[in-house]
Amino acid sequence: MVGKLKVFNTLTRQKEEFHPINPPFVGMYVCGPTVYSNVHLGNIRTFLSFDVINRYLRHIGYNVRYVRNITDVGHLTETGEDKISKKAKLNQLEPMEIVQTYSNDFHNVMSLFNTIPPDIEPSAIGHLMEQIAMIRKLIEDGYAYESNGSVYFDVSKYNKKHKYGALSGRNMEDLMSETRELDGSDDKRNPLDFALWKKAAPDHIMQWKTEWSDGFPGWHLECSAMSTKYLGEEFDIHGGGMDLKFPHHECEIAQNVGTYGKGGAHYGLHTNMLTVNGQKMSKSLGNSFLLHELVSGDHELLNRGYSPMTVRFFMLQSHYASTLDLSNEALKAARKGYVRLANGMRLMEKMEWKEDEGTLNEQQIHQINIFCENCYHAMNDDFNTALTIGHLFNIVKKINSLHNGQLKFAEIDQNTFNKMKDTFLRFSKDVLGLKVERNVNYQSLVETILGEYKDAKYNRDFERVNKLRAELKAEGIVIKDMKDRFEWVFEE
Repeated sequence: MVGKLKVFNTLTRQKEEFHPINPPFVGMYVCGPTVYSNVHLGNIRTFLSFDVINRYLRHIGYNVRYVRNITDVGHLTETGEDKISKKAKLNQLEPMEIVQTYSNDFHNVMSLFNTIPPDIEPSAIGHLMEQIAMIRKLIEDGYAYESNGSVYFDVSKYNKKHKYGALSGRNMEDLMSETRELDGSDDKRNPLDFALWKKAAPDHIMQWKTEWSDGFPGWHLECSAMSTKYLGEEFDIHGGGMDLKFPHHECEIAQNVGTYGKGGAHYGLHTNMLTVNGQKMSKSLGNSFLLHELVSGDHELLNRGYSPMTVRFFMLQSHYASTLDLSNEALKAARKGYVRLANGMRLMEKMEWKEDEGTLNEQQIHQINIFCENCYHAMNDDFNTALTIGHLFNIVKKINSLHNGQLKFAEIDQNTFNKMKDTFLRFSKDVLGLKVERNVNYQSLVETILGEYKDAKYNRDFERVNKLRAELKAEGIVIKDMKDRFEWVFEE
C-alpha cells in the first residue's frame, strides 16, 4: 500500500488517519434497505459507495466483516399505519411474503450493479431477542421507561450525562422547537423521546408478546442490536446516507451508550444526496427513477437508457460525500468514460509483455509508476473514486500507446509493465467494481463480422464495407483500419 488511509469522520467532523480497533480486522456496519418499497437511486448510490469502501479495504490487506441489515419489521407512518402490514392486507399476502419479494428484488438490483454481498445480512425480525434484551437493560439503568404498553428512550435523562445531538450538531433547545406533535406523543415524558417498543393495535399484523405489551420494536433499536451483536460494543465503521444522521444514527449512539457505556462505531461515514437536474429527487416532482426506467430509458426526463455499469461509473465519478447531480448530459458523459475504461480493460486483459526494439525511457517508467501510485493516494484520500478514475484514464493512454506501437515495450521494463497491468485491472475491476458488460458472446460475433469486413475491403466491395461499419456502429462498436490490420473498439 502506498501512503496511509485517511477518512472524513462524521463523528468528529474532521479527516483522520484510519486506525482499526483490532487490525487487520475491520468491522463495518451499513444501514440496509427497508423492504416495503423499491430501492431508489439515492439508496443505490449509498450501497455502491460502501461496496467500493469494502473492496478497497480488502485490497489493501484488511480482513473486513461487512454487515448490512434488512429492515423487515415494518415502520409506523405519521398516521400510525405499518407499511408492510398495509401492503400485506391490500394484496392478501403474509407480511413475510412482502418482505421476501422486496428482499429478492433488492438483491437482484445489487447483483446488476456488481456489488459484493455483505458477509452478514441480519434481519430485524431475526433479532427480536437482542432488541428486547437491550430495552430491559435501558429500563434497568434508567434510560428508558414504559408508558401505556410502549417503551421510550428518555432523551432528557441521557442528556444530563451525555450529549444528545453531537453527531448531527444539534442542541436540545433547537430540537425541542423543531419537534412536531405526532400520534402517541401523549405517552412520552418529552417530545424528543423515541420509541424502543410500540404497543400494537389489535389489528396490527406484525406484533410480538413481551412484558410491556403485544407490540413491535422501534426502528433505531434494530441497528444497535444487530451491529453490536456481530461487531462488538465498539467497532470501526458505521455508514449510511446523510439522511440517516438524524435521528436514526443519533439515536443509535444514545442507545449504545445507554446500554454499554460506548457509542458503537469509531468512524462515521455518510454519503450525500443524489439530485436530478439540480433539484432534490422526489416523487412529487416527477423526477425520481426506478432502476428499470433508467436502464430502458422509459422516463420523460431521459433521452435513452443507460446500462448498470454506466450508472455505476456515473456514481463513482463523484466523491461519495459530495452531492451528485443526475442529468442526460452527465449520464452521456459517464457512458463515454465507462467505455474508455472498458476498452482499456479489454486490451489490458489480453496484453502481455513482449520483446521489441527500443531502449529504456526513464521518463515513461517514472510516469507509469506515478500513475499507479496516484491510484492509491486518491483512494487513501477518503476513498476518492473521482480522482482514482482520473489516474486510471492516464494509464489507459499508456495502454493505448503500447497497443498502437507508439510506445515500445522495450521503453519500459517488464516490472513496470506488470505493475501497470496489475494496478489498472485491480483498481478498475476489484476496487471500483467495473466490468465489461456483455449480454452475449459479442467478441466472437464481432470478430466474425470483422472477418467479413476484411474480405469486403480486400475485394473493394465498399458498399458492403459501409454497411458493416454502420451495423456495428449502431451497436456501439467502431472498426479501426490500421496499417497492417483491422480492429474494433467500443464507441465513446
